[in-house]
Amino acid sequence: MSEKEEELTVDGQDNASASEEKEQASNQESNSEENVSEESEGQEEPVEEKDPIEALKEQVNAEKDKYVRLYAEFENFRRRTAKERIELISSATGDLMKEIIPVLDDFDRAIGSNQEATDLEAVKAGFELLHNKLYRLLENKGLKPMDSKGKDFDPEVHEAIAQIPAPSEEEKGKIIDVVEKGYQLNEKILRHPKVVVGQ
Repeated sequence: MSEKEEELTVDGQDNASASEEKEQASNQESNSEENVSEESEGQEEPVEEKDPIEALKEQVNAEKDKYVRLYAEFENFRRRTAKERIELISSATGDLMKEIIPVLDDFDRAIGSNQEATDLEAVKAGFELLHNKLYRLLENKGLKPMDSKGKDFDPEVHEAIAQIPAPSEEEKGKIIDVVEKGYQLNEKILRHPKVVVGQ
């Protein structure tokens, strides 16, 4: 081989190796760029952490809102219940009055007829009928008289207005006489009986 041919071969090899090195370098650069882009894609953007004081303020505001709403609902319920109770009482009173009016009419007729009546027994019978009619009406509504005479005195139930010496030992601490009868309405004492107690 001539020197020129050798130089060309060496130069050709040098050129080839240089171009190979360039390609490798460019490949490495592109690979490193791809790796960087992949890494940047794999990483998520950092999440902003909330300030704990702000988070607590939000929680307090939410709880306060719940409390205000609950309180408002309770106030509405209380008002509605009170209104319904008043309406119920007034309607119950109205129903009772409607049933008592006929008895009042009977009393008016009795008073009119008694002005000209000469028979005392008929007047007594008329008042007895009126009393029984009114008593039955009230009994149907749950009113019951309290039978207290001869029973042990109970300060929770009876109202003592006088004490007298007991006629016998057995009657000490017992009710001797009832001055004013007591009444119960559906097992609840409506009026306490006024009694005389033996001592």
